[in-house]
Amino acid sequence: MAKKQKKAKTEGSTIALNKRARHEYHINDKFEAGVALAGWEVKSIRAGKAQITDAYVIMHQGEVWLMGAHFTPLISASTHIIADPTRNRKLLLHKKEIAKIFATINQKGQTCVPLALYWKKNKVKCEIALAIGKQQHDKRATEKDRDWGRQKARIVREHAG
Repeated sequence: MAKKQKKAKTEGSTIALNKRARHEYHINDKFEAGVALAGWEVKSIRAGKAQITDAYVIMHQGEVWLMGAHFTPLISASTHIIADPTRNRKLLLHKKEIAKIFATINQKGQTCVPLALYWKKNKVKCEIALAIGKQQHDKRATEKDRDWGRQKARIVREHAG
């Protein structure tokens, strides 16, 4: 009997990261949101043409929207649809999660930022987070800690080998 081959694991594979969000903000609570996409957008995501560096999240009439995310349309996409690469995309969350985000943004002066786009089974998910903006000195301290971590790792490698 032949053994069945396992399928390649695509679950949890990252599509796009927002590295600038981790540099600009202190991340507090994280949420996983579904993204309402058109067919051509899914095709461009599969081709690796998604970018969320300049993206942000807003609340409008009790709904959560992803603004500024850029999905470059493919040339082979449908010709009868006009593809808008920076259109607003609805994020799909539970009502309790939306209420928590709305209350935190209004009361504590926090903001909501997208951190990553990734595949979960065959769905595109967006990791969003409640965050507080960093001051300039906080950014410098974070950079110092990161450099010190690299130096420690380098020293350990040199002495271990």
